[in-house]
Amino acid sequence: MASAATFRQGIYKTRTVRRFARWLDPVPDPPLAVEIGVDRLAAVRWAGNGSVDDMAIEPLPPGAVVPSVVEPNLADAETVRIAMSNVCKRLCAEDEDVAMLLPDPVIRVFVQHFEEFPRSPQEALPMLRWKLKKSVPFGVDETLFSYMRQAPREGGVDVLTGFARLHIVREYEELAESVGLRAGVILTSSLAAVALLEEQNTTLLARVSDTVLTTAIVRDGVLCAYRCTELPARGNDLTPQMLLDEIFPATVYYKEIWQDDIQLIMVAGLGTRLREFIGPLQSEFQCSVKSLWHSSLSEGRIREEVRPFADSELEGLAGLMMNRR
Repeated sequence: MASAATFRQGIYKTRTVRRFARWLDPVPDPPLAVEIGVDRLAAVRWAGNGSVDDMAIEPLPPGAVVPSVVEPNLADAETVRIAMSNVCKRLCAEDEDVAMLLPDPVIRVFVQHFEEFPRSPQEALPMLRWKLKKSVPFGVDETLFSYMRQAPREGGVDVLTGFARLHIVREYEELAESVGLRAGVILTSSLAAVALLEEQNTTLLARVSDTVLTTAIVRDGVLCAYRCTELPARGNDLTPQMLLDEIFPATVYYKEIWQDDIQLIMVAGLGTRLREFIGPLQSEFQCSVKSLWHSSLSEGRIREEVRPFADSELEGLAGLMMNRR
């Protein structure tokens, strides 16, 4: 897929952030992956040819995982550890690397434009820290930064940057270590799911997970905008207008910077309520609105064998599989 190739080009890693930095490289090396959500923990093992060998899902009780970029995430660490141990036993996972897909709020993502940007990480990281210092809600000394260059609309350089709090990333690494695994790749679920988007159109992904909305806009394989926000309601209490209000800032930013309109919207996480949202989204943006899963399956971008992922809304694991093809 073009987006995968684009993301792989020009990636920079420093020793300080190497374990974390690989979330910007969406080609997962480990044949084992785990996606952690607020209500379940899911794992998949891929065969040598990239097909699904086996998968396992363990439910999590409310409040066991509380996603945050600032506060500890594993509120009931022992319950999450037991769930992790159960899926590992099912998949015969032991003493190996694992790709870990974390809840979206754990990593903050920005697209920054620079007229000039240094090639050396020793010069680039201080520049990024300075530019993002007002956006980092904790000390720089406890922040993990990762970045990569990507194609801008015009001159200069666009830099895709992510940061997370060190001790929160360590929570998830220690979860893997507690069952004898090593976190070889760390990524957020929605960043992995970006691989499911179409290449031909400027596409907006609106992905709902509990009370979190992640909005991503991709054009010609380039991530142009990314926004993760808290919704005012969940489930049946969420209205189309609430969703529109949270999507709108990302689309305004995109149109101002790229001088372009959204051509396609793909939605995930609304389940059977999707039909209620299609009309208002189409009316507002004057473009086609599709289910991310239905579109990806019907158009052959992902294999039929991942339909169980769709039933459990595991878009991140499906995106990882897309990148293994």
